[in-house]
Amino acid sequence: QVQLVESGGGLVQPGGSLRLSCAASGIILSIYAMGWYRQAPGKQRELVAAITRDGSTNYAHSVKGRFTISRDNAKNTVYLQMNSLKPEDTAVYYCNAARTTRDYWGQGTQVTVSS
Repeated sequence: QVQLVESGGGLVQPGGSLRLSCAASGIILSIYAMGWYRQAPGKQRELVAAITRDGSTNYAHSVKGRFTISRDNAKNTVYLQMNSLKPEDTAVYYCNAARTTRDYWGQGTQVTVSS
């Protein structure tokens, strides 16, 4: 059974930092393209950051320079380091693993940026 489990979300003040983790079981993450998505209330889910199998990354314009996606294949885990957080970053963050016809999602972790 494939599972992606996100952790690391929480409440943080504007300007603060959080690191999200996505731990996988049942699949080998190194052969998947990985992405972090988020969905705010009343909005569509959007891609925040992605990393390919060979380590190439891309980011949404709104988070470029503040967020960093990385992967540790030995730990079968993907991370999202989020710095300089803003209230508009508040959302449920989801981890995604994709490969040809395979597509897996985690259950999400809430990130709330508020003073």
